[in-house]
Amino acid sequence: MAWNPGKQEEIGRIEMEENMEMQEITRGEDLEEAHEVKASDLKQTSRWSDQLTLRGVVTSFTVGIMFSIITMKLNLTTGLVPTLNVSAALVTFLLLRTWSKVLHKAGILSKPLTAQETTVAQTCAVSSYTIAYGGGFGSYLLGLNKKTYELAGVDVEGNVAGSYKEPGIGWMIGFCFLVSFVGIFILVPLRKILIIDYKLPYPSGTATAVLINGFHTSKGDQMARKQLRGFTQFFTLSFLWSFFQWFFSGGEACGFAHFPTFGLAAYRNTFFFDFSLTYVGAGMICSHIVNISLILGAVLSWGVMWPLIKGLNGEWFPANVPLSSMKSLQGYKVFISIALILGDGLYNFTKIMVISLRSMHSRYRQKKYKKEITDDMLKLDDQQRNELFARETIPSWLAYTSYAAFTIVSTIAIPHIFPQVKWYHVFIAYFFALVLGFCNAYGTGLTDMNMAYNYGKVALFLVAAWAGRDSGVVAGLVVCGVVKSVVYTSADLMHDFKTGHLTLTSPRAMLVSQAIGMAMGCIVGPLTFFLFYKSFEVGDPEGAFKAPFALVYRNMAILGVEGLSALPRHCLQLCCGFFGFAVAANVVKDVLPGRSGKWVPLPMAMAVPFLVGANFAVDMFLGSVVVFVWHKMDAKKATLMIPAIASGLICGDGLWVFPSSLLALFKVEPPICMMFVGPQSNGKL
Repeated sequence: MAWNPGKQEEIGRIEMEENMEMQEITRGEDLEEAHEVKASDLKQTSRWSDQLTLRGVVTSFTVGIMFSIITMKLNLTTGLVPTLNVSAALVTFLLLRTWSKVLHKAGILSKPLTAQETTVAQTCAVSSYTIAYGGGFGSYLLGLNKKTYELAGVDVEGNVAGSYKEPGIGWMIGFCFLVSFVGIFILVPLRKILIIDYKLPYPSGTATAVLINGFHTSKGDQMARKQLRGFTQFFTLSFLWSFFQWFFSGGEACGFAHFPTFGLAAYRNTFFFDFSLTYVGAGMICSHIVNISLILGAVLSWGVMWPLIKGLNGEWFPANVPLSSMKSLQGYKVFISIALILGDGLYNFTKIMVISLRSMHSRYRQKKYKKEITDDMLKLDDQQRNELFARETIPSWLAYTSYAAFTIVSTIAIPHIFPQVKWYHVFIAYFFALVLGFCNAYGTGLTDMNMAYNYGKVALFLVAAWAGRDSGVVAGLVVCGVVKSVVYTSADLMHDFKTGHLTLTSPRAMLVSQAIGMAMGCIVGPLTFFLFYKSFEVGDPEGAFKAPFALVYRNMAILGVEGLSALPRHCLQLCCGFFGFAVAANVVKDVLPGRSGKWVPLPMAMAVPFLVGANFAVDMFLGSVVVFVWHKMDAKKATLMIPAIASGLICGDGLWVFPSSLLALFKVEPPICMMFVGPQSNGKL
């Protein structure tokens, strides 16, 4: 899965680092035997339909809603969504286990919980909440609304009048259904080749399988009790703390979220701890280098660059232009962030393509000139997993027919939703997505880097330039969503198939659960977005829900239409410098030895504070400090409890959004404003 400003959104380089950390978490002593879980040790159900249970679907729906709210909050605040697969798998298992225990104590007989049922339920839950951060609600779809259109500059030539579309539940649900399901069917006929023949590791899918298998070993029940207790305690603490904070937030810049931790001067440059337990928990999940990169980006931008550029008011940009204008300081923030994102993305895009082509060529030569490994040379355990995975067939004609049907429907329907998009834009996008889906799934299987957003950005620039000045911005954003969704979903499904392969889960059950979860997400995602959109000022650069990547994606489209003339004065030179820095940082990271290279900062992570501010980076860095200290004190306990406690912090604070949104909808204001001011302001008050 991916970190992306939509979760994410989910972004390739950061995603790889998170999944490396996720695997480290699952490698503790209590989970070591999960790596050695044999196929014969796992309880199996004979039919795929037995693995897809009612309690599993209900649990998936509950977890899907919970994590949709959480990821949407992250999506619309910073646009930075960590990989929550491990948290989702943990919460899904704990809910299923609690359900079974309650029924057992009530004297009601129920089927024993198996690894296969847990896998299917987890897959359904993840595919459901994936729509919330991968559906473009914080990036390309929100970039279409009027507020983002105005923020990009109504006087900018490429940002033509009327090139916006306000969010609507109806068209958003329809668009999600149109573009999300297509990716499921692209690679179904190739699943055996990618997983059994090529033996691609799919690290995220493997890490999730390791975790689930660990739950169903002899130590799993004992582990689950400890993790459930830790999750419950910190979930309650996080929720009650958010509830307590609400009473003091009755006004602008009021409450603990505006506590000037390092002084008022630092606060004005966004350096403060805002008591957001969501981001503390996210920092506990992410790798140390991600959090260090965020802090470095915050110091470089808000500590050095923005104060200096702001002081050049009247020289580099007109003095009478508001700092929020794209012709002022805001323009430097947006376009330098774009340069870092594109530099990192282009390097990794090229790198993954080279690795994939070399690997495919190597495997072709091996198959052509060397004797294939026969089944009798494989371990018996691998044979059992391969036989089960290959035994259940999913008709290829069903996949091809479904893909063709969705392509035809989308080619007709999407131009009706967005008149600026022509039918041939959509058709060509689906045609190339068919090829790009395989390339992305292969590269993701090798490196765990899902490059779907980079494919989407390429499509955005090409279609924006192709469609021209009048239609380019809208057409580019929409086609970006089409390509990204198809390519992302196809690779994501392969991760799920890898998890199913290692947990002896039926491929049919996995495919059906993915489809059920996606159908849930296509409804829950837009509804969750509107919960925020109607309750808070989404997209306000000075508010809590900045949704920064909506403006980034719109300006990418404007660049595609207008070219470099959209950049503010001296911004091109700065962008070239940061683009080069992103490429150089990646080269150094790959050239240096492993232990040294892993501490080179990640340009993609550094780019986020440039737009959003430093406060969330402080929160996440604190989470990283907690993990570091805990591992020094008691590594075994930390390895076991960190996923549960981080999940509790994220879920408790995240779910407070629901009651706070209802209070905001009913115009219920907090009773107290706790504000911090300097001595002079205090005297005036």
